Amino acid sequence: MTAELPAGPEGRSTVMHVRCPDRLPEETYRQVLEQMAELSPVVQALPPTAALMELKGALRYHRADAAQLGEMLRVRALSRLGVDLRIGVGPSITVAATASARISQPGGVLAVAPDQVTGWLGPLPVDALHGIGPRQAAALHDYGIHTIGLLAAIPTDTVQRLLGGRAGRTASDRARGIDPRPVTPRMLPAAATVRCSFPRHVLDGAEVRSTLLDLVVQLGHLLRWRGQAARGLTLVLKFAGGTAWEKTRRLPEPSAHDDDLRTLAYRLMDAAGLQRGRLTALALKGEDLVDIDQVSRQISLDDTRETRLVAEAAVDRVRDKYGLRVIGPATVFRRAS
Repeated sequence: MTAELPAGPEGRSTVMHVRCPDRLPEETYRQVLEQMAELSPVVQALPPTAALMELKGALRYHRADAAQLGEMLRVRALSRLGVDLRIGVGPSITVAATASARISQPGGVLAVAPDQVTGWLGPLPVDALHGIGPRQAAALHDYGIHTIGLLAAIPTDTVQRLLGGRAGRTASDRARGIDPRPVTPRMLPAAATVRCSFPRHVLDGAEVRSTLLDLVVQLGHLLRWRGQAARGLTLVLKFAGGTAWEKTRRLPEPSAHDDDLRTLAYRLMDAAGLQRGRLTALALKGEDLVDIDQVSRQISLDDTRETRLVAEAAVDRVRDKYGLRVIGPATVFRRAS
C-alpha cells in the first residue's frame, strides 16, 4: 500500500524512516546508511538497525516522489547488500516511523501523504503510534482509549493528566500528526558501549580492575574497527541492591588507542572511591565519537608510545583474523590455566 507524496511547497518536510532486519551486522548497517546517503545528504543513523532521511531536497533533485525513492532504496539495498528494508514515509518522524512499523516482514514501502495523516492514523491501535510505550498504552486502555483517533480527539490537558505533563502533550500532538523534530544528519553512531555483568557480587579490587581493562580493550578495538575516536569516556558501576554510579570525563584529544582509553578509565575508577561496594556490573562508553579521519596525527617523540601503537595495529590484524579473545593483556587472562 503506497500513497504518492508530492514534493510540496518549499519548507515542507518529507521524512523517510528505514528499518533494517534485526541483528544486522554493524558493517552491513553502515553500508545501508551509505546507500541512503546516495539519495539524500540528510541522513540520521538510529543504531543499531534504523535510520531517518529528510527527502525535501532529494525529491526535487531526483525528480521522483517519495514512494519511488523508497522503492529505489529498497531495490538497491536488496540487490547490492542482500538486505530487505521496511520503509515508511510521511510528513514527520512520527508518521514515517509508525508507517515503517506497520509493514510486515521481510520488507516494503508505505508512504502517507500529508492530507491522509489523520485518516490513516485514526483507526490504528494506540500502541501502534511511534513513541507510545507499553505502560502508556496500558494507561490509555484503562480509560477506554484504544485507537490513535480517540487519543487525538481527547483534549490535551486530559491526556496530560493520564500520562503526565510532557509525555501527555507529546502523545497528544503526535496522535494528531504533529511532530516538529527535524532529521539531524548523523551517519555514525554517536557512542559505543561495552559491558560486563558479574555472575556473583564482586569485592575483589584486582578482579574489577582486570575486568575494566578487558572492557578498555574491547572498546578500543571496536572504535578502531569502526574508524572512530572518542572525545570522552563514561564509566558506569552497578551495585547489589540496584544502585549505580556514573561519571564522564573528556580525553585530552580524541583517541581510540588502548593506552589513552585505559589511562582515563583507571582515573574514572579511582574517582569512584570504591571501598567495600559489591559490584554486579561494569559498563564503559566512548562518548562524542568522531570519524578517525578528523583526528589530527601528532608527531610524537615518545618511542615507547610509538612502539605500542605499532604493536596495537599488529594485534588488531591478529584479532580481525582469529577473533578478539585470542590475544590481549596478560592481566585479562590471569585465570587461564
